[in-house]
Amino acid sequence: MADITRRLGWRHLRSAPTAHIRHLRRGKTVHDGTGLSFWFRPRTAALSEVPVDDRELAMTFHARTADFQDVTVQATVTYRVSDPPVAATRIDFSVDPDTGAWRGNPLEQLATLLTETAQQHALDVLARTTLADAMADGVAAVRDRVSSALAAEPRLPATGLETVATRVVAIRPEPEVERALRTPAREQIQQEADRATYERRAVAVERERAIAENELSNKIELARREEQLIAQQGANSRRDAEEAAAADGVRAEAEAARTVRLAQAQAAATRETGQAKAHAQAEWLRAHTELNESALQTLASMRLADNLPRVRSLTITPDLLSGLLSKLGNGTAPEEDRR
Repeated sequence: MADITRRLGWRHLRSAPTAHIRHLRRGKTVHDGTGLSFWFRPRTAALSEVPVDDRELAMTFHARTADFQDVTVQATVTYRVSDPPVAATRIDFSVDPDTGAWRGNPLEQLATLLTETAQQHALDVLARTTLADAMADGVAAVRDRVSSALAAEPRLPATGLETVATRVVAIRPEPEVERALRTPAREQIQQEADRATYERRAVAVERERAIAENELSNKIELARREEQLIAQQGANSRRDAEEAAAADGVRAEAEAARTVRLAQAQAAATRETGQAKAHAQAEWLRAHTELNESALQTLASMRLADNLPRVRSLTITPDLLSGLLSKLGNGTAPEEDRR
């Protein structure tokens, strides 16, 4: 919108660099250009402001495919006014000389023109396309058709318009149809996910089985080695017992041989001792046989005295002492003793 100020019945207009100003006075062009600034009288001036910058026009419209399915097309058209004087003569871009605001809605008229033109060609393309093809390749087809149609539309240059770019954002069916179309893909994705889950579980089960088999093999190997260890320990114990028994046998044999030798030595010693005692006894007897009676009595008394118990007290009566002394004095004691 142009910036207009008041000064003593005059008006001063200052436009933006992207606005084309056309000033007419009594049907004649006084000012015509972009980014102008000038004074004018409001009672005799006819002003038009045409934007010359690129503008984005977003449009949304419904269409029907070849299989009678409703779809929604979302597109954006970039356009600009390439010939502002022509556009000012075909569309009302006049502004109020006091406020600088447009008297009408020129941009809405341009939007309606572009939208209806693009919609017409998009409907023509989608009417010959099935829903599946429209969902797969419809965006590119509609974009190319609308872009070429707008470029070839004779009404746009006649209005001073030029399209810069055309973009088709999306072609979407009704929500129920879209959900129905998504179902097979979702089912397939779910099947792939289930298959991946099953495969992962199968791999996990296989790994668990391998781990279990490995553990079982380790247990079997451990049991086999334990059995070998027990057998070796038994063999070692048996060998130790055999060695101990053999050692005990050798020790017993040595002890028996020692005992036999000791017995033999003792027997030989006993025999020698007996023989010596017998010889001594025989000699003793032979010696006694050669003694007289009094000597034998004396030896007998000595032996008796050796074998008698200990006499703590002895009572000798006069009778016994007198008789013994008389015998000793007479030399008859030995005979009486023999008697």
